[in-house]
Amino acid sequence: MILPIRAYGDPILRARGSAVETDSDELQRLIDDMLETMRGAEGAGLAAPQVGRSLRLFVANLLPAWERLPEADRLEIPPQPMVCINPVLIQESEEDMEFEEGCLSIPGLYEFLWRPDRVRMRYLDRYFEEQVIERNDLLASVLQHEFDHLDGVLHIDYLSPFRKKIIKRPLKKIASGNVDVKYPMQFREGAAK
Repeated sequence: MILPIRAYGDPILRARGSAVETDSDELQRLIDDMLETMRGAEGAGLAAPQVGRSLRLFVANLLPAWERLPEADRLEIPPQPMVCINPVLIQESEEDMEFEEGCLSIPGLYEFLWRPDRVRMRYLDRYFEEQVIERNDLLASVLQHEFDHLDGVLHIDYLSPFRKKIIKRPLKKIASGNVDVKYPMQFREGAAK
């Protein structure tokens, strides 16, 4: 089932998610719904808070970036799409790289920001088996972006004060539901669009 994506301004996007304690039919349904929602919105990733669940869980589809990798690097990517339960960033590079990022909760607003260009993340897959992924470039950006959602951090939080001032008006429009998207959204007033 496709779920409405919470829009900028919804308080759940600023809350720290709770750890997923156990597997359940409900959790597996949520994972399936998140994967379907991500595909329907044509996103690279989707975190549980974005669909109204304050859990440390995200899904990601790294295939578009995978196709651009050299053949040898492709073997290091887990089967896609991937499910990350209770992820932990265990290493970040000191070198940063500039990435252009967008967010399904903040449609139409793409921003350039600096992040570590390589990360190592430990997580549980949907079968609760421990996995580790180490990635750089665009793949690192996707993993960090989705991980941030679990701590109530949005990509726009990394912008300079000057840039934050410039995007204030578009953010206000998004929060009030004045946005044209091809996927269902829920705004803080509670009206899905």
